[in-house]
Amino acid sequence: MSGQNKKEKQKKNIYSAMEDQILSFWEKSKTFEKSVEKEAPNGDYVFYDGPPFATGTPHYGHIVASVMKDAVPRYWTMKGYRVERKWGWDCHGLPVENLAEKELELKDKTDIEKMGVEKFNDYCQSIVLRYALEWKKIIKRMGRWVDMETDYKTMDADYMESIWWVFKSLWEKDLIYKGHKAMHICPRCGTTLSNFEVTQGYKDIKDLSCIAKFELVDEPGTFILAWTTTPWTLIGNVALAVGEKIDYVLVEIEKEKFILAKEKIEEVFKDKQYNIIKELKGKDLVNKEYKPLFDYYANDEKLENRENGWKVYASDFVSTEEGVGIVHIAPGFGEDDMNMGREYKLPFVQHVDSNGRFKDEVKDFAGLEVKPKDNHQKTDIEIIKYLAHNNLLFHKEKYEHSYPHCWRCDTPLLNYATESWFVEVTKIKDDLIKNNKEVHWVPGHIKDGRFGKWLEQAKDWAISRNRYWGAPLPVWICESCNEQKVIGSRKELEMHSDESVQDLHKQFVDKIEIKCKCGGVMKRIPEVLDCWFESGSMPYAQDHYPFENKEKFEKGFPANFIAEGVDQTRGWFYTLHVLATALKINNKNTTSFQNVIVNGIVLAEDGQKMAKRLSNYPDPAELFERHSADAMRYYLLSSSVLLAENLNFSEEGVKLVLQKVEMLLLNVYKFYEMFSEDFEISEKEPKSKNVLDEWILARLNQLIETTTKNMDEYNIPKAVRPIEEFISDLSTWYVRRSRDRFKGDDKKDRESALETTGYVLLQLSKVMAPFMPFMAEQIWQKVTGNDFKDENKSVHLEAWIEAGKVDGKIIKEMEMIRKIVELGLAKRDEANIKVRQPLKELKVKSPSNSAGKQKLKVEDKYIDLIKDEVNVKAVIFEGNKEELKVELNTELTDELKQEGIKREIVRFINALRKQAKLTIKDSVQVYWQTKDENTQKAISENLEDIQKDTLAGEMKNEKSEDIDLEKEVNVNGAKVWLGIKKI
Repeated sequence: MSGQNKKEKQKKNIYSAMEDQILSFWEKSKTFEKSVEKEAPNGDYVFYDGPPFATGTPHYGHIVASVMKDAVPRYWTMKGYRVERKWGWDCHGLPVENLAEKELELKDKTDIEKMGVEKFNDYCQSIVLRYALEWKKIIKRMGRWVDMETDYKTMDADYMESIWWVFKSLWEKDLIYKGHKAMHICPRCGTTLSNFEVTQGYKDIKDLSCIAKFELVDEPGTFILAWTTTPWTLIGNVALAVGEKIDYVLVEIEKEKFILAKEKIEEVFKDKQYNIIKELKGKDLVNKEYKPLFDYYANDEKLENRENGWKVYASDFVSTEEGVGIVHIAPGFGEDDMNMGREYKLPFVQHVDSNGRFKDEVKDFAGLEVKPKDNHQKTDIEIIKYLAHNNLLFHKEKYEHSYPHCWRCDTPLLNYATESWFVEVTKIKDDLIKNNKEVHWVPGHIKDGRFGKWLEQAKDWAISRNRYWGAPLPVWICESCNEQKVIGSRKELEMHSDESVQDLHKQFVDKIEIKCKCGGVMKRIPEVLDCWFESGSMPYAQDHYPFENKEKFEKGFPANFIAEGVDQTRGWFYTLHVLATALKINNKNTTSFQNVIVNGIVLAEDGQKMAKRLSNYPDPAELFERHSADAMRYYLLSSSVLLAENLNFSEEGVKLVLQKVEMLLLNVYKFYEMFSEDFEISEKEPKSKNVLDEWILARLNQLIETTTKNMDEYNIPKAVRPIEEFISDLSTWYVRRSRDRFKGDDKKDRESALETTGYVLLQLSKVMAPFMPFMAEQIWQKVTGNDFKDENKSVHLEAWIEAGKVDGKIIKEMEMIRKIVELGLAKRDEANIKVRQPLKELKVKSPSNSAGKQKLKVEDKYIDLIKDEVNVKAVIFEGNKEELKVELNTELTDELKQEGIKREIVRFINALRKQAKLTIKDSVQVYWQTKDENTQKAISENLEDIQKDTLAGEMKNEKSEDIDLEKEVNVNGAKVWLGIKKI
């Protein structure tokens, strides 16, 4: 074995190795397939899985989504539903194109055009599923059941054909239009972005802001001041906007005069001596003409509406919150600017091309990038230098603000007036808001909060991209008469073109021409669809609807459940919602999902974003080997990250789950296993009169009820968290308090303990199955005795259990008893007396009623528990005015001391048995010696009890060399030599 393999083997713990074996069992027995194919009395439960990109390896953000997408379908499968789980891959769009450009060393779109679209798209296709194998390994290893063999891909012809159908359906409903709007573009990618894509890339950056001086034509030496955070747009300035009712002033400083809002004087002139010449209203400034800061366009006689340019206009959007109360207007760059340009028929100056560079006519700055990625202030500095040199700069300073960047290539975006194809979302906004009311969101505040508010502000969705690797817009336009034809299928395109259509990508369909009625030729427009349009079409396209699976799809629409991260409220969730509302499948006004869980972001332990280059998070595959996939699953599923809160991922947290849940439960099973040979358990709840049995069964029913209720409400953390508490109760209270029952001579009581423990483990395995599928399988297989022999049997083929009657009284009473025990043990700690040392008495003082009598009535069965747990001979109850209190009698008689010694000896002998790895079937010969008389007496007088408690055949007060193990121990200050030999 190589050194590396040895290292890997050492990392794998028994839980991880157990999971590997279970994975092999599932694969060999096709358990997942059987769970989908088995009888489903409740019908179909439809789950949509959002497609990830396979251009990188899966991280914890993907894993947290995958874990909940596994737990919910497993649960509803056990509830008697058929839950198909189809995997999908996102294949198109900027993420893939940017990676291809980087690897091919292409700087921008011009390089792609030189290379050729066909070669570029071929390369994109070749890298789309580069990491698919790694994804399959991680998804399988974490125990997620999903069909990755018959997956859908957004680049498949069938999928793309359904996208065309969606587009044409919206076109026929008059919800698609081509418009000229101010939008954000990425100059590096050379394409527009939708408003929800823009929201994903905001960053706080420091820019240069400036106050420029606009000299009035009729009043030389008088300047109107205007403030901007984008100095590069000043070249495109054609107007200034004022508020008609805002108070302005004319101020004189050092022979120059300035106009600005009155309330901004102190802020703007804070370190200058000034003189107010007069006050005026905004309406007094309207129509005043000023000299352009730059003369590149003002003298262009071909410029339309030139006569309306470089004047002052009034507008409602002007305020005095920032700047100087006067806004510079560049209609080519900004929504308000563009709207004002239309209102007043201003000249349209766009001095920057779609690649983000100044055009040739901008002589002093031609070719400069206006917002360089490596130094976003660089060009603004040059503009400000120019203004200062020409006495057109009043003030400059650094300005920190949130600025949009490309969500994929990280380039600063430009607000740029351009053409795009839109879905007219504003037309269906009321239906979007109405349909959202019918969706069950977890957490609930997302419905009317983040998602609801986004819907209220919804704008038309720009769906066209000036790119290459994507689903082409299916629009053909005649070069002669501009007639448009929208195509909705391959068959339709073949009918109109007389050509065979197989692949629908750009390099193929762009060659297909359609004859127009006018005799001209129709060619496809160059744009491709936004990849969010593709993922939003997923419900229809994954089934190639409506060309195939029509009845099946319509019967199962909308989906019962979807889940993704909080960022998808403005991504996948939104596009699913928009398209479903627009399409009205089955003529119903509905969204595409009924229940949705929104997870938060998984961050590194220090709160930073997880990044490979920072090595600030554990590799998922290695984590599974160190701690187990189930531990990781439980850690995430019980976390508030499934309630849209962020999580600082901690490997220590995963390790604690392993210790507190898996290790504890496996120890319970191993203890049960020691006594359960040939013992058959029943699915029927046991009937026992033992208070511990009654209590743990009540707790089990309480757990089933809680988990069921919260899973039905899609609150996974609330469903999962009680499992850890229950396992703790099962181990540290029920099994520990029942140990003597398992070993005792009372056959009926012993069988009652066995029957109850077996039943609890059996039902607990079913409760855990959706969340910790490996441990659930292990426990179920062992407890049922199947032990992986029958491949048709699995906990995941079992039905979900119905909760029996929850005995709230016994649960409440046991809580009180455990509280008393806790107080009693605390008193022992204060007195520094070990629990193994019996004491005479515990007094319990509980609050009295108005008559002065104690309210707490405790049955004998509980009193015996308190005695055993606190190790006292008697428990006395008294009334008390205040809260519950206990008093411990710490006086030690000789008799009590001897019993304490006996218990210490039992403990040490059993520790030697454990060290020797003996079982309950193994009897031992015990040898002992001590010089302490009290200890000798205690052992001699309690030999029979010690032998019984240590499974010793005989005890001899002598030393022997013929032994297996020996140890000298300290018993209450006395030295005792102990030795054991297996008989």
